[in-house]
This record gives sequence, structure tokens and C-alpha cells, in this order.
Amino acid sequence: MAFLPITCIVFFILGHQGKPQMATIWLVVASFFFYGWWDIRYVPLLFASITFNYMVGRKLEKSPGQKSWLICGIAVNLLLLGYFKYTDFFITTVNDIAGVNYFDLPHIVLPLGISFFTFTQTAYLVDAFRGEAKNESFITYCEFVTIFPHLIAGPIINHKEMIPQFISPITFKLDYENMAKGLTIFSLGLFKKVVIADNLAIWSNKAFSAIDALTLLEAWWGALSYSLQLYFDFSGYSEMAIGLGLMINLNFPINFNSPYKACSIIDFWRRWHMTLGLWVKNYLYIPMGGNRHGELMKMRNLLSSMLLIGLWHGAGWTFVIWGGIHGAALVINHQWRRLKYSLPQVINWLLTFICVVFLWVFFRAENVQDGWKFVTAMVNVSNIDASWVTLRKFLILCIAIGLMRYLPNTLDLMDKFHPSKKWAVIIAALLIYSVMQLDSYSEFLYFQF
Repeated sequence: MAFLPITCIVFFILGHQGKPQMATIWLVVASFFFYGWWDIRYVPLLFASITFNYMVGRKLEKSPGQKSWLICGIAVNLLLLGYFKYTDFFITTVNDIAGVNYFDLPHIVLPLGISFFTFTQTAYLVDAFRGEAKNESFITYCEFVTIFPHLIAGPIINHKEMIPQFISPITFKLDYENMAKGLTIFSLGLFKKVVIADNLAIWSNKAFSAIDALTLLEAWWGALSYSLQLYFDFSGYSEMAIGLGLMINLNFPINFNSPYKACSIIDFWRRWHMTLGLWVKNYLYIPMGGNRHGELMKMRNLLSSMLLIGLWHGAGWTFVIWGGIHGAALVINHQWRRLKYSLPQVINWLLTFICVVFLWVFFRAENVQDGWKFVTAMVNVSNIDASWVTLRKFLILCIAIGLMRYLPNTLDLMDKFHPSKKWAVIIAALLIYSVMQLDSYSEFLYFQF
């Protein structure tokens, strides 16, 4: 708990003394310390990745358009990500196809945040290749990659948007309004995580640990519990990152915008993990041709992009299925729009939400067989028996979902935010209560990606 106040205090003291470079170095050191606190073994790996990408990026900045340097940089990044994240998956697949365990699994430990810092730096290399990126210094680039609010679980930040903020004189001056707003958003996000998401995890874990015995209502209760757990876990982290950034005068991109209000799968993916969707659009979908070469190629590019998003989230066939079906749903959604036929919004919302909930089952399941058993239980009307306790929990979740459909989210509230004694009391109470619950805290779900 001492990390945040110490980091902010020293940063603004150095900034007030007119030492912006020292303040930047301090943030970089603090961010490496933050990363190393989770697993110090991978700090050298992170530093090596930063150094390599910075050197390649400088080459591309000086001579944009050099494909050899771009290919080299991307290849090394993908090899690094592939080795740590997908080696076990690849070997398991080969053994399964062969029907014999030819190769032993190395059980490689996944470095925290590797998907995020790999995608962040790869985007920088592409922008440098296009002549759209310019670095100030190595230490500023280190800050861009490691800045602690986003390093572990996003959002994926863009070089062109963040570097000007890192070097702006305003960044180094304490802004009380930004501090108050940032602390408010951070506290609300922390409350969502440790009070709501972690308690919902108890329900969802119970359901997913007893898949063979689920009744229809129990299966829906478990699926809805996980859907809400993931929602509050990820929205909580996204808000905490934005809040932490504001405390040091940095505006991070919005990564989460009430996705369960979406009335189509297209709309859902404009609201869920928004920076990942934008990254895939700008650095995969459009370079593949986007929608420029006819409807068939557009659908191919869309499906390929969603398969990548699935694999990005995890090395397993459950994630491939999750991404692939979302891709198919997007294709269907686009074709439906071409018919220019519309349903009532409440029907669109309900169909979208049900589709998302079904697919979260594969996202959560340990393997494809478990995922299939779970969704089978969700449609098995012959096994509807349930206790009053299960029915009550199911109804509670349904009411919560209904309220979420209409209530404003945190960022909507912040549009009208003005520091006041009332807000101070509310946020202090939420923060104190959330901190008291940290004894039973579990890691953010997106830490594993």
C-alpha cells in the first residue's frame, strides 16, 4: 500500500524542483520495481525486450520503410511471446494428434504482462516503419512500456498518444483535481474487484468445479456468475489503471465501456477490451485488406482477427473456440445489417447478452470437454430441478444484470464529477472497506493473459 503514495510524492517533488528527467527516471525505476515485486526473475527479460525494440525502432525512425528491420523486430517479439505463451499448447496439440506423449511439457512460467508489452512495442515498430513515431529518449521509451498502471494488464497504449504526455511540463505538476478524480476512479475500480468480483468468483468457481452434476438453473447461475465476475474484474482493473494514470496527470485510453449494454456483437466488441480491438483493427485487420476487397475478403479478415484475439487471451483450444465463434457471430451480424431489418432493441440486447454468456463458458472452462458439458447443461430442460437457494441467487443475478442495462458506468459519473466533501466521504469509505477486504484478494483475471 505504500508503493502508490511514495511513487506519487517523489515524482511530484522532483517535478516541482524542475527535474523532469529525474522524475521520469523515478517512474521507470518504480515501474520496474512494481513488475519485479510479482516475479523478479523476468525483470531482465522485460528490460532486454525494451532495449531491443528501442534499438530497432530508432533504426526505423531514421529510415522509415525498411522492411527488413520491421520484420526482424516483429519476428523477435512473436518468437518471445510464442515461446513463453504457446510452447506447452503446441507440444500438447502435437502429442494429442499423435496419440502418444512424444514430448514432455516444459511447463514454462508465463511472464506477467508479456502479451501487453509485446503488442505495445510491436505497434510502435509498425508506426516507426510508417514514419509516424518519434522517440525522445531511451528513458522515455522505458516509461512508455513499463509505466505501472498499464504494464500488467493493459490498456494497450499507443506511442503517438502517450509520448507527448510523458514529456509535457504539465505532467510534472501536481493537479489536485486530477488527483481527486483519479483517486475516485481508482477506489471505485478497487471496490468492483475485491468486493464484487471476488465474491462472485466463489459462486462461479463452485459451478465450474461441479460441471457433471449441474442442473439447468445451476448451470445458468454459474455462467451468469462468471460473466459478472469477469465484467467487474476487468472493468475494475481498467478503471484502476485510468485512475492511477490521472494521479500522475496521464490520460490512458478507455478500455471498457459497459459492454453488457451492447445490442449487437459488433457493439459488444466496440465496448469490450477496446484497446485490443483497436490494435487488431489497425495492425492486422486493415493491413490484411480490411473491407477494401469485397464482402468475402472482409469476412475472412474479420474471422482471422477474432481467432487472433482468442489466441491472444490464452494458449488453449477453448480460447480458439471462443474467438472463432465470436468471429462467426460478427460475420452473421454484418450480414444481418445488410438485410436492413431491425428487431426491438430489448430483443437485440437479450440475444447479444445470451450469446456472450454462452461463449464465456468456453473462456472459463479448463478444456473443450468441460465447456461442452457446461453449455449442454444450460440447454437441458429435462434437468431443471433446483433448490430455492439456487433460484434466489439466479434471480439476484438477473436483477443485477437488468440494473446494469440502465445505470450509468463509472466514467459516465465522472463526466459530472466535482470534488466535494460528500464525494470525499463516500470514496474514503469505499477505499477503506476495499482495503480491509484485501486479505481474501485474488489476482485480476487478465493477469494470466
